[in-house]
Amino acid sequence: MHIPDGFIPLWQCAIYYVILIIALYFAGKWAKANLDEKRIPLLAVLAAGIFAIMSMNMPIPFGTSGHMVGGALVAIVFMAPEAAVLVFTAVLLIQALFFGDGGITALGANVFNMAIVGGCVGLYTYKGLNGIIGKYPSIFLGAWLATLVAAVVCALEMAIAGTFPLSVGVASMALYHAFIGLIEGVLTVIVIFALEKYRPDLLAWNRE
Repeated sequence: MHIPDGFIPLWQCAIYYVILIIALYFAGKWAKANLDEKRIPLLAVLAAGIFAIMSMNMPIPFGTSGHMVGGALVAIVFMAPEAAVLVFTAVLLIQALFFGDGGITALGANVFNMAIVGGCVGLYTYKGLNGIIGKYPSIFLGAWLATLVAAVVCALEMAIAGTFPLSVGVASMALYHAFIGLIEGVLTVIVIFALEKYRPDLLAWNRE
C-alpha cells in the first residue's frame, strides 16, 4: 500500500501534502489536550508495532505492496483519528527516508490512506456497530474494513495519476487486502483485549 516516489505527479502530491499539514495541525491540538505521561509511551509502542507489521510486505502487481496497516487500532485505542495521523506521519517518514518503503513526495498520500482514511473508517465503524453487534466484533470489522478501504483508495489515487490500471488495479488491491484485513482484524482485537485486561486505564473509552 506504500506509494513510491514517481507514482503520483508532483501537483497531486502537493494536494495530499496540504491535507497532511491540515491534519497535523488538528493532531497537534489533540495531542496537547489528550496525551500525558501514561499515554505517550503507549503511542510510541503502537508506532513501533505498526512499523514492524508494515515491514512485512506482500508484492502486488503494478508496483505497490500489500501489508497490514494498524490505523484502526491506533484510532480505536485513543478514540481519535488524530492519533493515527501522528503515528503514521512518523512511521512513514522513517520508512521512506531510511528503508526505501514509500516515497517522500508521496508521504501526504500515504498518510492520507493509512491514517486518515484507515483511522476514520476503523473508528467510526466501531462506533456505529458497537451498540448493535458488540465491542469486539465491531472492532474486528472496523479493522478489516479500514484495511480494505484504505487499499482501494490507494489504488484509485494511482489510477487517477495514470500509473495504475483502474479496474485490475482496484481489484488486485481489494482482493489482497480483503485477506490481509482478516489478519489485521484478529490482531487488533487481541491487542485491545490485552489492553483492556491489563491496562484498561490506557483505553480512551475508560477515561471519558
